[in-house]
Amino acid sequence: MFEFDQYLGFLAFLTILTIGFWLMIFLLTFVIPYWLGGSLLEFLKEKREARKAKRDAS
Repeated sequence: MFEFDQYLGFLAFLTILTIGFWLMIFLLTFVIPYWLGGSLLEFLKEKREARKAKRDAS
């Protein structure tokens, strides 16, 4: 049978594992797509502004 300190260690392990699992799910489903989408929009905006500046200079 488990001693009390082994039981606390097991609970700490399960807590850390669960926090890591939910953090990974959160990052993969929200943070990374948000970051990639913002980067893509910023890239397209820069290209559009460069095209407009080139057209205005001509």
